[in-house]
Amino acid sequence: MKLVHKDRDTQPEKNSDLQFEYLQWSPEKVANWICQLGFPQYKECFTTNFISGRKLIHVNCSNLPQMGITDFEDMKVISRHTRKLLGIEEPLFTRSIRLPYRDNIGLFLERKGHSGVKSDSLTLSEFVREAGLQDYAPRVTTLENDAALYSIDL
Repeated sequence: MKLVHKDRDTQPEKNSDLQFEYLQWSPEKVANWICQLGFPQYKECFTTNFISGRKLIHVNCSNLPQMGITDFEDMKVISRHTRKLLGIEEPLFTRSIRLPYRDNIGLFLERKGHSGVKSDSLTLSEFVREAGLQDYAPRVTTLENDAALYSIDL
């Protein structure tokens, strides 16, 4: 029996086409997804604003009112489901300023939001390498841990 060390070289790569399948969604497909979330009243907001899968990165509580969605509770739910679909983190107000303003996937999706041959062929690993980004996983800390780290008296 031969033991093989499992690392990046021996593991099959994730199919990035499946991981980012929603980037291919048409505005109609996005609108149908919104209906499945329980918001059929907003279907037209997404189709008339041409919100395709590539534009989902811009669907957040700041931009939804411009599209005609003004109910704050609905905005929060739609934003949360969009972040979950895209696999991006919720903005943390305690995020260090030395980190990029968004996680790597969020930055990548902003770049993929543009059209063109270069954007179409860009992969996440190429983007991270070209942008000189490090692998980033958010680290959630408690107030007590931050206080101890920075010698703050609570």
